Amino acid sequence: MRYWWVNQNQTYRHEIQGGYLWSPKRNANGARNPFYESMREVAPGDLIFSFKDTKILALGIAQSYCWENPKPLEFGTAGQNWENIGWKVKVSFTELANTIRPKEHMTVLGPYLPEKYSPLQPNGNGLQSVYLAEVPTQFSEVLLGLIGREVAPLLLAAQSVKPVPADDLEYWERKLEKDIEIDPTVRETERQSIIRARVGQGLFKERVSKIETKCRVTGVENPVHLIASHCKPWRDSTNEERLNGENGLLLTPSIDHLFDRGFIGFENNGNLIISPVAHRPSLQRMGIEIMNGQNVGGFSEGQKTFLDFHRNAVFLQSSRK
Repeated sequence: MRYWWVNQNQTYRHEIQGGYLWSPKRNANGARNPFYESMREVAPGDLIFSFKDTKILALGIAQSYCWENPKPLEFGTAGQNWENIGWKVKVSFTELANTIRPKEHMTVLGPYLPEKYSPLQPNGNGLQSVYLAEVPTQFSEVLLGLIGREVAPLLLAAQSVKPVPADDLEYWERKLEKDIEIDPTVRETERQSIIRARVGQGLFKERVSKIETKCRVTGVENPVHLIASHCKPWRDSTNEERLNGENGLLLTPSIDHLFDRGFIGFENNGNLIISPVAHRPSLQRMGIEIMNGQNVGGFSEGQKTFLDFHRNAVFLQSSRK
């Protein structure tokens, strides 16, 4: 279990009632934000302190891993400068009867504040620039002790969380499909090819097959059992990129799932990389070499460009320094 602190001054009501956390991927100027990057490291069973108006008002238990998602419509005018595509995590929140104002307890909390990416100033005031930050175990244990007996059943519940899937990616991509179907700028001859590319078939698979001959991970060669998987996801790509063969790898369905959801990725030299939040026993049963590492061979320059996007915008590991 890891512990997280989320500042929800603008979005508390929506996120608590909706049962999720959502952040943009980057700042308004396009720069990386370590407090958005943290979303990529949350795992089911992690505990989240919800901070608003100087108090810890709720505790949350993460129910899912992070995934890409459009900004919630219910945010309305909140975060008008945020980009429209961000990170989402499902969370089960419990509002507290015994709310805590950390500023009043800095004598015991202060010594355990993180040196980097702290959600609080040494005087106990919150930092408006922080969305989600990891907090140390000792800091969290002191804070949980201050909250009191409400904590025990939540800690017990966190130990038995069964991860829930990202259930609205399909809905989002279906909506994008419908937009393509009515887009007058898309030629009719291309329309179906672009739509079929979403599920790794049709013209896109033909183009990928000119570069790739088998699943990079499992070695399966029979095309019947392979999907053309986008390195830069279909949902994030332009129509040209959706049909670009160098934006693809031939993968078995289980490996495609792991790659698309960011549980695995590839370095440019062919080394397979595994997300820190991935459930390793499951990956091993799905054909991933866990213990000794795996190199799947080199990539073209075009593939390297798309794989760079995957590592920086899909793979579930913070790229903060």
